[in-house]
Amino acid sequence: MVITSLDNEKVKKYRKLQKRKYRDEYQEYIVEGMHLVLEAYKTGMLEELILEENESLPLPTPYVYVTKEVIKKISTMDTPSTVMGLCRKIPQQEVKGNRILILDEIQDPGNLGTIIRSAVAFGIDTIVLSENTVDLYNPKVLRATQGMFFHINIISRSAFEIIALLKNLDIPIYGTKVEYGVDVRSLSAKDKERFALIVGNEGNGVRLEVSNLCDRNLYIAMKDSVESLNVAVATSILLYELGR
Repeated sequence: MVITSLDNEKVKKYRKLQKRKYRDEYQEYIVEGMHLVLEAYKTGMLEELILEENESLPLPTPYVYVTKEVIKKISTMDTPSTVMGLCRKIPQQEVKGNRILILDEIQDPGNLGTIIRSAVAFGIDTIVLSENTVDLYNPKVLRATQGMFFHINIISRSAFEIIALLKNLDIPIYGTKVEYGVDVRSLSAKDKERFALIVGNEGNGVRLEVSNLCDRNLYIAMKDSVESLNVAVATSILLYELGR
């Protein structure tokens, strides 16, 4: 059977999941496109396939067929995919590992997605999303991660709570600030074994009250004519250097 009505209860729910409050309420979200659907399936997060009529994807999971018109209403993309998936949120866990990335009020979905991809690429164990950070399950974030958010421990927690925990574990806290900072390239191998790196908001950087809790600040040496880098670019460079 093909769902044709926009008033169908399933369709109403899918559309609600475009908003954060409903993703939080249902603890579910929608992924769009073959790649994300397959990544969700491989990691056990896929609950239901949503396929445009005449589309085929032979996965052993519940599925529904819908019309092109319904797909357009469910999708958040200008050119909707014919393959979508209803997924359950990844359960919140504790901080794991010795290489932690704390994101302090990152607002842009594309930046968050890119940072997650870089964190996976360069060996981060846990990402912490502080209060007021963009929702991990924002559709633009999910697309920008290219499915990598399924492959790393990501938790949402107060930056202050996490910093206190890490200090109790004697994990050094690195901020990101040019003033009184050290060139990331000067760190020793020992400095890179265990750390928590904090990067901040696109416009304001790391909050002062958070920055004051850092053990040291790092910076990226650049030409004087360049005032700053995009936070996702800067974070990727820092993570690369810390992973060397």
